[in-house]
Amino acid sequence: MNRLISEMTANADPSQVAGLSRFFKTGPGQYGEGDMFLGIKVPVTRGVVRRYWSSVTFDELEESIASEYHEVRLAALLTLVQIFSHSKKDVSMQQRCVDFYLAHTDRINNWDLVDLSCYPLLGVWLLDKDRSLLYDLARNGKTIWEQRIGIVSTMTFIRHGQIGDTFAIADILLHHKHDLIHKAVGWLLREGGKRDKAALVAYLAPRYSTMPRTMLRYAIEKFPEAERREYLNNIKK
Repeated sequence: MNRLISEMTANADPSQVAGLSRFFKTGPGQYGEGDMFLGIKVPVTRGVVRRYWSSVTFDELEESIASEYHEVRLAALLTLVQIFSHSKKDVSMQQRCVDFYLAHTDRINNWDLVDLSCYPLLGVWLLDKDRSLLYDLARNGKTIWEQRIGIVSTMTFIRHGQIGDTFAIADILLHHKHDLIHKAVGWLLREGGKRDKAALVAYLAPRYSTMPRTMLRYAIEKFPEAERREYLNNIKK
């Protein structure tokens, strides 16, 4: 019996399914088209993971990440993050977690699945390693989700005072066509700016007038209102 799947199924709330389906854009032609929900909110999923992560096997993770249900895939990813985080003295186990993650990016197929898993796993793993993997995901990712992993994983670097990779990967995605990439890049630029506003201002100076408006709005969200207006009034339409 797969304990993760059985426990998640037991927490299903059909009354929440319609709302979650709308929120994650599962309609025809939308980015989450066809995804299915059990109606479980994130705090409940985290509670399940806290209770079971230490006893979940990789075979169970394999079955869970393949689930048609969004929340079960999230539970699998959060469990993987827990295994990784508790294996600081076991490099081979951490490597196994990273390999599993990268082998299943086709199942990490919505923004929350990316954002709640990539930086506490890939970001932490790459803190003391070559980071070209993230550049490759951003540049050559097969889906917008792989590309989003590339930029959002740099959150860990920002939290360690390292913002260069965020700006460099933002450049790769600067003129991406998808709104979800605009939001992610803008978000990470904003977080980098919290660490070093002067660096963000310098980054924006030659770029802000042509970057997507949504990206810019996210990036300058913490600036004073007059400063934000000046940027937005000078962006090219």
